[in-house]
Amino acid sequence: MTNDSTILDERRAQVFRSGSGDIDIACNRQSLAGAVSQRACVFCGSRVVLYPIADALHLVHGPVGCAAYTWDIRGALSSGPELHRLSFTTDLREKDIIFGGEPKLEAALLELIERNKPKAAFVYSTCIVGLIGDDMEAVCRRVEEKTGIPVLPVQSEGFKGSKREGYLAACKAMFRLVGTADISDVPELSVNIFGDFNIAGETWIIKDYLERMGLTVVASVTGDGRVDDIRRIHGASLNMVQCSGATLDLAKMIEEKFGKPHCRVSWLGIEDMAESLYKVAEHFAHLDPGIMERTADLVRSELGKIMPGLARYRADLEGKKAAVYVGGAFKAFSLIKSFRHLGMEVAVVGSQTGTKEDYAELAEVTDPGTIIVDDANPLELQEFIKEKDVDVFVGGVKERPIAFKLGVGFCDHNHERKIPLEGFEGMLNFAREVHASAMSPVWNFVPRREARHRDVGKECGHDE
Repeated sequence: MTNDSTILDERRAQVFRSGSGDIDIACNRQSLAGAVSQRACVFCGSRVVLYPIADALHLVHGPVGCAAYTWDIRGALSSGPELHRLSFTTDLREKDIIFGGEPKLEAALLELIERNKPKAAFVYSTCIVGLIGDDMEAVCRRVEEKTGIPVLPVQSEGFKGSKREGYLAACKAMFRLVGTADISDVPELSVNIFGDFNIAGETWIIKDYLERMGLTVVASVTGDGRVDDIRRIHGASLNMVQCSGATLDLAKMIEEKFGKPHCRVSWLGIEDMAESLYKVAEHFAHLDPGIMERTADLVRSELGKIMPGLARYRADLEGKKAAVYVGGAFKAFSLIKSFRHLGMEVAVVGSQTGTKEDYAELAEVTDPGTIIVDDANPLELQEFIKEKDVDVFVGGVKERPIAFKLGVGFCDHNHERKIPLEGFEGMLNFAREVHASAMSPVWNFVPRREARHRDVGKECGHDE
């Protein structure tokens, strides 16, 4: 069992074990000071959403350290312009903090827009800007009048909440663009992809599926994103929203103002991928009766390509255990189903920004005894992994050292990876990644695993 002293008293309500009664987990609240949360800040949340817009200028108004969150950390790919790969900052110093950073911000914007000719500019507020009170709104308005392009402030001061507040700040900034371009040529059989960021080209995989179904993709928000496409997203008939919260607020704003509905989807794993495509097809079935048959053909064809490979990996992975810690809970649902297809059990699952509804659903779909945790810290994750003796840990860059220090396989399912994990082919890639890491013989030499390996040998009657 987990060392009881590992969990701080103030955090006990944020940990639950499936099968121990009705779930009433505490969540969606400020991280406990001193607990060393794995969460990202408001500023990070806004960058996650907006940064893949490839033909926009992204300027961080703050100290140079905040600008370290760049393309190198988050490899969102573009099929055209790559302005988003450049990182700009006003590099605020002591003098700017005392006398104000507005002159420096205005000068930086004018120079960068003149040099790079972007379609729009996003200006990110950081903690220090929130403290000194720079009027970013006024500066952006003046620069917009001088340059003639949209200059959009993103109120993303890091200290004012969690990553989820950053999502909302990004959606509010983007919403200023929506409805500012002509949509007369947008067909009725059209959709927008929300909440996919084209990591390793995943948006292109999903776009290919949708086009094979007979649908036109008006915009991707924001993977491989373009400013002019975002101006027209109110023309599409349906917004497909992936991810628990990144772009859901924008979909709701569009629905309220323009009357365009949205549906929740997940492009991860076999079940959720197929279910999402069928859900979208059903929405358009009254306009195009053949879309259901085309969708079924697509799903059948793609499954036929990957099932033999999945069966080979399952033969080795059957009975192994996994831990999952992700940003939004939607990914956890799909991962639990994906691991079941590989014959594996998820013994630990948690998220940074899950809601009560998310955790209630996790309690329903997980096996009894599964640890469900909200806003975990490294010490808790370490103890949970040791208690459950998992074979592979799925997370992001902050979770990777925890796995390797414990001698556990790791699968990167965050923004740093270079391999697509969405779509049917993404499921096969995921299985391959899990197999390569979990089955590596190197883990047999970790002291804790070495003892287990020795015990198994004795049970089988083999001398050491």
